[in-house]
Amino acid sequence: MFEHRSSHPILIQEVGPRDGFQIEDCFIPTADKIDLIDALSLCGLAKIEVTSFTSPKAIPALADADEVMRGIRRVPGVVYTALVPNLRGAERALAANTDELNLVMSASETHNLLNLRMTREQSVARLLKVVDLARGTGAALNVSISTSFGCPMEGAVPEATVLGLAERFLARGVGGITLCDTTGMAHPGQVASLCGAFRARFPEAELTAHLHNTRGLGLSNALAAVEAGVVRFDASLGGLGGCPYAPGATGNVCTEDLVHLFQAMGVPVAVDLPRLLAAARGLPELVGHDVPGQVLHAGRSQDLHPVPASLEAIRARAEA
Repeated sequence: MFEHRSSHPILIQEVGPRDGFQIEDCFIPTADKIDLIDALSLCGLAKIEVTSFTSPKAIPALADADEVMRGIRRVPGVVYTALVPNLRGAERALAANTDELNLVMSASETHNLLNLRMTREQSVARLLKVVDLARGTGAALNVSISTSFGCPMEGAVPEATVLGLAERFLARGVGGITLCDTTGMAHPGQVASLCGAFRARFPEAELTAHLHNTRGLGLSNALAAVEAGVVRFDASLGGLGGCPYAPGATGNVCTEDLVHLFQAMGVPVAVDLPRLLAAARGLPELVGHDVPGQVLHAGRSQDLHPVPASLEAIRARAEA
């Protein structure tokens, strides 16, 4: 039987404005990005990944990172984070008053080379320079370890490799680690094992699970992570997102679907689902196509439908 063992409520961290928008074919206007983030800020989310301070040539969809981060209305209690790939990105993020720098590398050597054009050791060295730069600025630091649950080129990634990378960053003062199912290869047993091992080895670290629904296991994996003691989850509004360097790795776990699951099961999560759904309804027009979120289309399970007017006639015939 499912059990939420932690005394802490589940915290939902929205990544759609970065992870979702970065692979869209159309450029989302800056003002629309800001409006969406402002709406999400009122939904009870713990953290919002606003953008990526990557080279505009690398990710043109997020070329307006500085304007977006400076233009949003900040709500007390919400952490505004951004992906930062290098020192230059960190400098831009800090200048824009970003609350948290999210540093990224892959546990898979092949994926790291394809995605970041460097070896894992080169990535560690580069990111540790960002850690040193940020020390004393007041900005929090998180490292997202991509392909923690598998690489489509290499296959399974040993737990020891993932935990070893995490340890190197935590030892240098990084406060949070995100274990990313970048390619949607994870299954519940694997999620329970790696997340449980992480919690046992680093009980004081802030652990986030970043799950994808590529093979339909996203919500099942989330439940397995909760049972292993995870209380922080990345999710993307509408289920937008995916990795351009992982064949077939379609969208992230959908934010509103994940919140609906937890609330339906009585797991404490302080997110305003109706307000979140209102924000999601504007996504198809914003991105120019339908989105995969299920609750957006079907409604909440507790949303009842009116009884058809024909019911009494049907009842009368049945009882005749």
